[in-house]
Amino acid sequence: MAKVMLRYDSKGAISFYVAKKDMEETILSAEFDTDEKWGGEVKLSNGETWFIEPGVKKFPSEVMAVRREE
Repeated sequence: MAKVMLRYDSKGAISFYVAKKDMEETILSAEFDTDEKWGGEVKLSNGETWFIEPGVKKFPSEVMAVRREE
């Protein structure tokens, strides 16, 4: 489990940043993508899949995420 910072980047995409790994990627897709329920399995630009507990879509925010094994 990792603490992740989510925010909109300059292009309007959602940035996924893990400070402990100094990893910043763009979220390409999310399992749930509405203002009321956002998250679930998210696909990153580096090919990884992570799980974020679904919740209200509000950025910037700090959440706990779990990397899914491929």
